[in-house]
Amino acid sequence: MGPIDAASVRHSPSTWQQPCPAPASVERSALTEALAERVLAVGPGRLLVGIDGFTAAGKTSFGHELAERIAASGRPVLRATLDDFKNPWKDRHLYDRESGEGYYRNAYDYDAAKRLLLDPARSPEAASCALCSIDPLTQENHAADTAPLAPDSVLIVDGVFAFRPEIDAYWDFRVWMDVDAELSVSRGAERDRNWAGSDAEAIHRDRYLVAERLYLDEVDPLPRMDAVVDNTDFARPRLITG
Repeated sequence: MGPIDAASVRHSPSTWQQPCPAPASVERSALTEALAERVLAVGPGRLLVGIDGFTAAGKTSFGHELAERIAASGRPVLRATLDDFKNPWKDRHLYDRESGEGYYRNAYDYDAAKRLLLDPARSPEAASCALCSIDPLTQENHAADTAPLAPDSVLIVDGVFAFRPEIDAYWDFRVWMDVDAELSVSRGAERDRNWAGSDAEAIHRDRYLVAERLYLDEVDPLPRMDAVVDNTDFARPRLITG
């Protein structure tokens, strides 16, 4: 049997993008490969993978790494993030989106995520889906910008609150990227200072962390995870459970 041809990874058209990180270590590559094998073992048809965790836990980076590994096996992969399925910023005056509870209740447009992305990916007869609704930075609507779905496509979606009741039933494989709350705040504040300035730490502590704790209290997603990854040390992630 000859070598397997690598498949493509289709990314969201959103400008809210992070590049795929360079290989950080042999340990990280081995963990990513092991989880890719477990995802592929779920079955030959379309698969939906959800990656959750605190803000700045490393969800997007791991999603990119996992996508590259799965595509190398020959399965076509689509990448999306729930941040590309938020309610339009122009409508923020209509509801609270800036407190912790308001962010948890109102920031995300789950109807759009289901209609444009998750329902088509789950439907065998659907030939395409949209990987972005509203660009978080430009606020451009990308709902009509679709990507093709193959019968064996693997859709990898990262984002906070990925396992809320509104969308929890869609996932074939669930991953939680685990970091300490304070590390989440410090990493997130450092990452977002270019747009949030001196308010970055307060936004992460008083909005995002409050929202995350509300999510954990209400939904208790961790017992449903297929894999929990300690991502405290990016170069040396550890599989805690799964």
